[in-house]
Amino acid sequence: MAEFTAKDVKALRDATGAGMMDAKKALTEADGDMEAAVQLLRERGLAKAADRSDRENNEGAIALAVDGNTAAIVQLRTETDFTAKSDGVANLVKELADVVLAKGEGAISERQSAIDDLKLTTKENLALGKVARIEAAPGNALDTYLHVQDGRGINAVVVEGRDVDPETLHEIALHIAFAKPIALTRDEVSADEAEREKAALLEITKAEGKPEAAWPKIVEGRIASWYKERVLLEQGVFGEKETVQQKIGKGEIVRFAQAYIGA
Repeated sequence: MAEFTAKDVKALRDATGAGMMDAKKALTEADGDMEAAVQLLRERGLAKAADRSDRENNEGAIALAVDGNTAAIVQLRTETDFTAKSDGVANLVKELADVVLAKGEGAISERQSAIDDLKLTTKENLALGKVARIEAAPGNALDTYLHVQDGRGINAVVVEGRDVDPETLHEIALHIAFAKPIALTRDEVSADEAEREKAALLEITKAEGKPEAAWPKIVEGRIASWYKERVLLEQGVFGEKETVQQKIGKGEIVRFAQAYIGA
């Protein structure tokens, strides 16, 4: 019969977040071997976690790591803001961002066991969200922004520019945080999605009783507005008339990345 003490059960509970009876049962099955008991609980917990995978996880925390002309964003998704604000989530998301900054986006897989362990501890559908790393090309500039609320990052931006002055580039970073574009140019927007939108706008225009001869022009204007909501270079800076493209003049926004809670 396995030999272990109440102190062993408590230690296993503290290490895994398991209930007392589950911890005791795992130690019994593992013949008192703490490491084997931890693995048993992990396997059972991950199986239960799979059942939670369809639960909404629109909360979470975002970390931004920067070193010179390189920056990384990592998002962890949680079900509740209570969990999102916990030290466990805050520490792990920062650690993940540091790993991605140092080694690249693929390095996130090195910490999958830590993500799994936190999933077991929180008993939520905790999952990895946005992961991005941008290293500015020689001669280009990088700007970043992280909005922190209640001790957790909730909106992070990295933007790379060429021949854009630092003040303007930072303003563009703030604008991205505000406007949440999904693409830099129209070419990056799904052609299928755009065609579906055009078809829907045409039907709306017809239903409004507009003259048939005017349909193409009306739809063209409406699809342009639709693009403006999504395409960074076409957006008015902070909703004003001057577009991002006009703001940067002869400069260029090379690329950007953004993660925010709720997306």
